[in-house]
Amino acid sequence: GGMALHAATRFGVQVVAVTLSQQQAEWGQQAVRDAGLEGQVDIRRQDYRDVPDTGFDAVSSIGLTEHIGLANIPAYARTLADKLVPQGRLLNHCITRSADDQRPIARRGFITRYVFPDGELPGVGKVVHDLQAAGLEVRHEENLREHYARTCRAWCDNLEAHWDAAVAEVGEGTARVWALYLAGSAIGFERGDIQLHQVLVVKSAGGRSAMPLRPDW
Repeated sequence: GGMALHAATRFGVQVVAVTLSQQQAEWGQQAVRDAGLEGQVDIRRQDYRDVPDTGFDAVSSIGLTEHIGLANIPAYARTLADKLVPQGRLLNHCITRSADDQRPIARRGFITRYVFPDGELPGVGKVVHDLQAAGLEVRHEENLREHYARTCRAWCDNLEAHWDAAVAEVGEGTARVWALYLAGSAIGFERGDIQLHQVLVVKSAGGRSAMPLRPDW
């Protein structure tokens, strides 16, 4: 819900946001009501493939690509491209593998078993390739792995500061899983074992992108 609220309050846009998490949807819906934005922000528990709306000026995809499977990324890119108006923009934000993205995907291990079952991290090259293959033009790419290492450490600190409340809500086992996951992820981002890439693409029309000659963000 955070991105949806930011887009609505900062830029005044109409927002459709979807998530598969019931808890996340409920949290976002309550935040929308608290902000008095019910007519502007629509947060749904829905698969992105089932969204009937189309004609979007912009799409932000945050932390989805890691979970759909490498084989499904081309179809995912085409689906989002089809949702955009001509000259519409897409920002794809996802955790990626390091430069060596030809290694077999680990099918066993702590994260696969306890945190993200069936998750598959792409290399940024595959993300860019599949977005381009869907007819989208890459305009900007950025690796935020050092930023995300700091984010994970901040989440660790926050979890530790509210440890008793977290255990009361989800149990000690789940709380320990997430404490270990966040700490290990911080180290992974610091070492460059995993990265966080944002790729900005546009649905150019007849060679016209409507993008500024220099970045305006």
